Amino acid sequence: MDVEEVDPVSGRKTTGHEWNGIKELDTPVPRGVLIFLVVTHLFALLWWILMPTWPLGTTYTKGVLGTDQRQRIEEDLAQSQTARSQWTAAIETRSYDEIMADESLMEFVRASGRQLFGDNCAACHGTDGTGRFNYPDLTDDDWLWGGGAENIAETLRVGINAAHDETRVAEMPAFGRDQMLDRTEVRQVALYVHSLTNPATSTPQNATEIQAGREVFLSTCAACHGEDAGGSQDMGAPNLADNYWVYGGDMQTLITTIHGGRRGHMPTWDERLTEVEIKTLALYVNDLALEKR
Repeated sequence: MDVEEVDPVSGRKTTGHEWNGIKELDTPVPRGVLIFLVVTHLFALLWWILMPTWPLGTTYTKGVLGTDQRQRIEEDLAQSQTARSQWTAAIETRSYDEIMADESLMEFVRASGRQLFGDNCAACHGTDGTGRFNYPDLTDDDWLWGGGAENIAETLRVGINAAHDETRVAEMPAFGRDQMLDRTEVRQVALYVHSLTNPATSTPQNATEIQAGREVFLSTCAACHGEDAGGSQDMGAPNLADNYWVYGGDMQTLITTIHGGRRGHMPTWDERLTEVEIKTLALYVNDLALEKR
């Protein structure tokens, strides 16, 4: 085919290539595309000169402008730390009551505490602090070792059943598994505890078993939970009469707990968080509970 052939429709020359009767036109690259390519190449060349660009073994070309992103980030962090220093100094030096009475400080606590809680606590206690299965709700008024920011801070510092020398220690023995109670006694005491928060359980048919369960409770459980089942914050023994439960308060769960025991665990945070962060986090958790009330 003659490469000088002219397409009768467009008036352009063809390249001489043909596929299935379709002829390729010898169309030049649009001028706009050429201009764009030239401009981008010039821009790239200029950028190489102005900015850090080319690696040179153990270093790199610094660029005419001397821009250093790492340095800029470090400067931004330094400015942020300076801005935070007045708040953190106030948190560190003031008492819990003074901080809670200062709304401007509490705004900082809520903002910073939310981040600390999300990074360290939300995996177990949920992003809103209301707990998950087998993990306690931190927004209610039910605390094993007592509420209040100072008690919460102490728990954060030493943990529960953790490796810390001063850790809080609490354990529910396995009364059934270790044969301290037989099956009948386990069921009876579970029925008694269930009746404390579920009055409908106390029927004439159950009266004898509930009374027997109370006798088992007084001889076996009252040393930790108290004769009224109100618990002991000194021992970390929960209140069994307020209908707040970590593992569940239905009959089957109660039987499982009494038979196999419970031993909760909370890590100690004094090696991961600073004293100011622990104090901030404790104030934040305490504030969650106050807001819910």
